[in-house]
Order: sequence, then C-alpha cells, then structure tokens
Amino acid sequence: MPTDPGIRRLALGTLLAAFPGTTPPGWALDLLAEGLAGHTLFGRNIEHPDQVAATTAALRQARPDVLIAIDEEGGDVTRLAHATGSPYPGNAALGRVHDVALTGRVYHAIGNDLLAVGINVDLAPTVDVNTADDNPIIGTRAFGADPDRVAEHAAAAVAGLQSAGVAACAKHFPGHGATIADSHLELPTVDVPVELLRRRDLPPFAAVIGAGARAIMTAHIRVPALTGDAPATFSPAVLGDLLRGEYGFTGVVLTDALEMQGAAVAAGGIGPGAVRALAAGADLLCIGAQVDADLVELVVAEIVAALGDGRLALDRVEQAVERTAALAAWTRAAAPVRAAGTDPGYAAAREESAEAARTAARRAVRIEGSVDGLGAPLVVQLFAASTIAEGRVPWGLGPHLNGTEQLRVVAAETDPAVLRDRAAGRPIVLVGRHLHRLPGGPELIETLAAGHPVTVVEMGWPSAWRPAGVRAFVTTYGASHANGRAAAEALRLTT
Repeated sequence: MPTDPGIRRLALGTLLAAFPGTTPPGWALDLLAEGLAGHTLFGRNIEHPDQVAATTAALRQARPDVLIAIDEEGGDVTRLAHATGSPYPGNAALGRVHDVALTGRVYHAIGNDLLAVGINVDLAPTVDVNTADDNPIIGTRAFGADPDRVAEHAAAAVAGLQSAGVAACAKHFPGHGATIADSHLELPTVDVPVELLRRRDLPPFAAVIGAGARAIMTAHIRVPALTGDAPATFSPAVLGDLLRGEYGFTGVVLTDALEMQGAAVAAGGIGPGAVRALAAGADLLCIGAQVDADLVELVVAEIVAALGDGRLALDRVEQAVERTAALAAWTRAAAPVRAAGTDPGYAAAREESAEAARTAARRAVRIEGSVDGLGAPLVVQLFAASTIAEGRVPWGLGPHLNGTEQLRVVAAETDPAVLRDRAAGRPIVLVGRHLHRLPGGPELIETLAAGHPVTVVEMGWPSAWRPAGVRAFVTTYGASHANGRAAAEALRLTT
C-alpha cells in the first residue's frame, strides 16, 4: 500500500540528514522539497567559505526554511576550520579565563562566521561538567569541572550565538561529563542518584534554558536511576519528566547522532532508534554523518510503520514537526540570509573577533615553572589520536614556530636517548594532549627530564598529574590554532 504523502512528510519533518561531498546531491535536495527538516554539514562538506555559501544556498533553494546545522564549538571541535584548526580557543580555555563577557564575544564571533556562509543552527555549546579527568570525549570541550562556572559560561555562549542570529543547541543532556567511555563507540553508564545530577550536571542546562537556548541535544548515556538499561535519548523520564517537566524547556529536543553505538546498538538499528527517540519526546533526529538516500528512506519507513502499528502516536510526531518548524521560523526571523561580502561591517567584525580569540587564548595559558632561556629548543610533538568528535584536525605548535626544529613521534615507540642526541645540548619542549593517559608519555617525559632540560606543553584536558623533573609545565586548555599560537608566544618561539 502506498504511503500517505502527508504521513511521509511528517516523518521527514523530524529528520536532520547529511550527505557526502561539497555539492549537495540531487537526492538531498529532493528530500528537502518533500519535507526533510534539514542537513548537518561535516568537514568533508567544507573546502572554503564561498563553496560553503554556495552549498547552503542550494539547500535553501530546495527548501527556504531548511535547517542547516554544524558542530562548530571552537577549540578542538571545528568543521569550518577542519583543515587548519579553529581560530577560536575552546570552552576549557574560556572557562579558565573566566571572563563571561569574553565568552559571549567569542561565541558571537562563531555565530557571525556561520551566518556568513548560510548556516543557521550550531550544535554547540557543549555544557557538560567535565568531572572525570579521563573522560575520552568531553575534556577540553567543557568549560570546566565546576557546575556554577560552567553554567555562567554556557548561558553566555548561548546568548552570544543567538545574538548573531544562529540557533544554539546545548549538549549533551543530562550530562556527559562524568563518563569514562565514548558514546560514539559504546553506551556509557553514569550510575549516580538523580539528586547528584541536579547538583553536578544539570545546573548548566538550567542556565541555557534561562538564556533562551532554542535547542538541547540528548546524550547517549545510561543513567540507571532514570533510564534503566536504555540511553537517555530513549527515556521519557529524561526528555519528558526531567527536561520538559522539571526544567521547563519548550524548545527543540535534538538527538545526538543515531548512528552512534550508544544509541544504535541499544535500539537494534538507526530506524528503531528513531522511533524510540520520538516516542520518548525528541523532536529532531540527527541521523549521523554516514547518510545516503537509502538510509533516510529506511528511517522514514520505520517511522511511518510505527505510526501505523501504534508504537508512535500521530500527535507526538505532529508536535515534533511543529517545534522543528518553529525553530526554522526563528532562524529566518533572527537573521535573514546575507552574503558576508555585502555586509559593510563584516570585515571590521572579523578583525574584532580575531582579536577576541587571540586575547582569550593568551589569557588561558598557565605556566608552572620557568620558560626562560629556551633559545632554539628541539620541539617534540607526541602523537595523540583524535576522537570521532574532533576528527583529524591539525594541532600543535608547528604552524607558529620561528624556524625552530620540530619532530613528531609516538611516545611508546621513542627512545629518550635518541631525543637527547638529536637535541645536542638544546632544551627539549615536549608537546602533547592528555599526557597523563598517553601510552608511554609519562615515562618518556620523566626519563628525559631526569638528565635534560625539558619543558612540557599540555594541550589537552589538564589533569592533576605533573611530571617530575621538568623545568616548566605549560597548559593551554585546548589544541586549537589559537591555543597553539598562544603557547608558542608564551615560549617566545613564534614567527
């Protein structure tokens, strides 16, 4: 039996898809014309600003009220600047500086960048409270480990983005900061009483709701006291009773990517996951990054089937589509589409934004010990794998060095004696991310420092670990292009 066109359109109106390449394929445009809510852009969709603007213009031609989303957090998670690293320091650096007005300025600048290329929804800020030093997925994406500080900066970030006309989507409800597993790869568990969540993880979400956040993203985490064996994304107790009821959120509830293992495995696939998320109270379903026409049709078919067999109520899906449409209407009213080059104030705003970014990154740098007398050291960058959220974005001091020699090595495979010989009496600057948990990292650093002048630059989440014997320990609170520049300046190694 053919699908009722109205029902199919409803199902499409709950979906945020994606596509490969730097030009939208025909199916991506056709689905928008049929009612698809929108698309998320990833690094593989992005080459340069003019190309992105052309892509978003094509999407908007297919559907004028299309939602075009992106993960542009600044810091370690960037899509617009995936080839070079973000020009903005991320949340950990902003939280370290603790200048709420500066956080608002940085996020307003990010919003201006997005608006200039036609993007109207930012899947940011991350407002998780990073209470686990070994958290593999949040870390420097968080404003810090103190709920009150995170709440202040979260509200400022939302206000900054939305004052630029870009909808903010705060994430990941009810809080991903205490996990030691990555929900891209498995279903993490936060086995704590709900009262602890209220004190530790939920204050930033209350703050962003108070600041008028247009959307909140769910977390694929299990909180047994609330969700039983299921992730929060599939929990009416989390999305309905807690987020809507207790915290009074009236905007769009957007899921984290349903292709992630924390959701897909629990549901038995992306299609069933879509149904369970809608039934639990989600409004807009992020399918994921690896999306094609067949996958969208599979999800649509599952939603339509669920409407037919009673797993989904029609009024629940209608409510979801209404909220998503209201979000689209807000974006159109908040910031009519314009080309960056036609705005006479754009160049001045860009320079002001760049200065705000440089200021924030410099102020975040913390130096323990002395960096005097480095001269022309040997800079050694220790390889560190990227998370799925970060992607393979360049990081380190390399682009900012004034001709100083740099090596890239794997800590666990490197002989300290070889580095000493290569240094030939020069000091060594070791640069890394999350060094306290990098295989072979602590051992390499402390062995070198036992008989050689060593300075360490930590560009990941700053743990309590400090290596014995080093001359200085420098913390940047992030690995963006801006953080790397600030570190090189602090060491007097810049070009």
